Amino acid sequence: MANKDENQEGAESDYRETKVKFEIYGREMIEKVVNSSGNSGRVYLPPDWIGTKVKVVKC
Repeated sequence: MANKDENQEGAESDYRETKVKFEIYGREMIEKVVNSSGNSGRVYLPPDWIGTKVKVVKC
């Protein structure tokens, strides 16, 4: 019998493998590759985007 944590872990990995469709409305779009930054990733955006709301979608 699997415990609760194992069931949740399997569900999360299935979710990550599933592609979904997003419809997004905005003013500008930039396609970039994420660069390594310590234990994380980083994407540089134009300085005029500072203070604006952005959304990131992994393709």
